[in-house]
Amino acid sequence: MFWYQQPPKNGLKLIVSSSTWSQNAYEDGYSEAKFEVYRESSNYFVMTIKNLTPKDEATYFCAASDR
Repeated sequence: MFWYQQPPKNGLKLIVSSSTWSQNAYEDGYSEAKFEVYRESSNYFVMTIKNLTPKDEATYFCAASDR
């Protein structure tokens, strides 16, 4: 599972990638302290954004891959 952030008038930025077989991999500038990814099952993931501020205003997307 891949989670992306798209701030207003900007392109997509990858936040974190997660899989059933490895730990979450955060991109530079992002961390679990702010963007927590929880895997409930092999096909159910949830991302929680903590301590929201105006800088977090964006559209968030997730994308799945079977690889």
